Amino acid sequence: MKILKNSVLPFMLIFLALGCSDYLDVEPTDTHEIEDSVYFQQEADYQAAVIGTYDPLQWMYLNTLIGDIASDNSLCGGESATDVIGLQQIDDMTHNPNNDNLTNLWKWCYEGVNRANYLEENKTKLDFDGKEALYGEVYFLRAYYYFELVKFFGDVPVFVDRRLDASDSGNIPRSPKADVYTQIETDLRDAIAVLPTTQSQSGRVTKYAAQALLGKAYLYQEKFPEAATTLNNVIGAFTLVDDFESQFLKSGENGIESVFEVQYTNTSEWYDWDYVPQGTEGNFGIIHNGPRADIAGYARGWAFNVPTQDLYDAYDSEDTRREATILTYSGDASSLAGYEQTGYFNHKYIPRAGESGAQTELNYLNNYRAIRYADVLLMAAEANARGNISDGLAQQYLNEVRRRAFGDLDHDITSSGNTLVQAIWNERKLELAMEGHRFFDLVRTGEAASTINGFTTNKHEVFPIPQLERDISGITQNEGY
Repeated sequence: MKILKNSVLPFMLIFLALGCSDYLDVEPTDTHEIEDSVYFQQEADYQAAVIGTYDPLQWMYLNTLIGDIASDNSLCGGESATDVIGLQQIDDMTHNPNNDNLTNLWKWCYEGVNRANYLEENKTKLDFDGKEALYGEVYFLRAYYYFELVKFFGDVPVFVDRRLDASDSGNIPRSPKADVYTQIETDLRDAIAVLPTTQSQSGRVTKYAAQALLGKAYLYQEKFPEAATTLNNVIGAFTLVDDFESQFLKSGENGIESVFEVQYTNTSEWYDWDYVPQGTEGNFGIIHNGPRADIAGYARGWAFNVPTQDLYDAYDSEDTRREATILTYSGDASSLAGYEQTGYFNHKYIPRAGESGAQTELNYLNNYRAIRYADVLLMAAEANARGNISDGLAQQYLNEVRRRAFGDLDHDITSSGNTLVQAIWNERKLELAMEGHRFFDLVRTGEAASTINGFTTNKHEVFPIPQLERDISGITQNEGY
């Protein structure tokens, strides 16, 4: 099924096929377009449109890769110094407004926003049981897309009442970052008010997911009391898995530690390289992390996003997370084919043998663990410590994560004040390594300039607005670009 195609800001893609999604078992059965004047006449239309609003989550592999490649956690890697030049530039902090990867990231996030707005402009056409909760999912998703945009680009255009079309080009200015966060907060509070705490279908948004994302948005703005209060609603509703590595396996998807996961499947049998990642229901990001060598139990990949020696060395030898996070090549690293090969690979999101279908590179089943309970605990710890609310609670949440990592109480943190804050930040590096969070943690805590080679203060905190978007829409550029 396709919804009416609409022109939007130049990089916002048309509203594409809504069926065949891992979120719902729906197979597309027709190829005609449906005019929106005759759509939204039954509940199934709304359900299909919401599934379509989830879909851009599956395309956002670049957000995750860049979150580590731009940081001290990993090097770009790949086949050569010109392989995916946009990622190479981001790794070297030489990126510019003509970066194709950032352009794609921008347009895919705004496609998600536009799909949410399509539902918003048609909200009053029909009433049915469960409609408010369904719109809670829509508001969470719009907040998620805007949160990614404000993390990457700072001030961005905000629109919420309708889709944009070609006539809007040049008429939608960038909104200040504070206003973007205000909209994110509004959407998430609206979502929290109507969402259930559980869903019958894995991958659909819950009240807890919305509270966790709202707490994260508060933390990024250094609204520590609000963050602590909001995250407290999630504390205790989930449990850390006993075996850290197990949650990143197929058997660990949507488990007891999962607050929100982006769903993927290997059953779509997608072959078309000209329409990736939008066409496949598989996780296209996974192939990027695989070694260019044969390792038993794993599939070959493209050797991007390779962990650094410094990251490996940051783990205590007793920390069970090191081997779960970083796969070590048993041979001589210098014999590995490719560029900047360290002998280490992203073990959390690595291509494993037998977990893809059809065109192997395009159909990996690995879900992206967008919000884990461990992340919630560490965010709550940070909010309590930096907000001078409770060092005791901060220690409790931090040590819950550390006890899982070491399997004992001997590595508990008892410090307070700034020392405790630094311990929490370090724990985030170790716990969340290679999950796409590190660069943004360094930026928001003011540690990026002293940690990332080539980082320029008052420039690299955000990425450049895509030049083609500026050429057509006339919006301003970020400082330094």
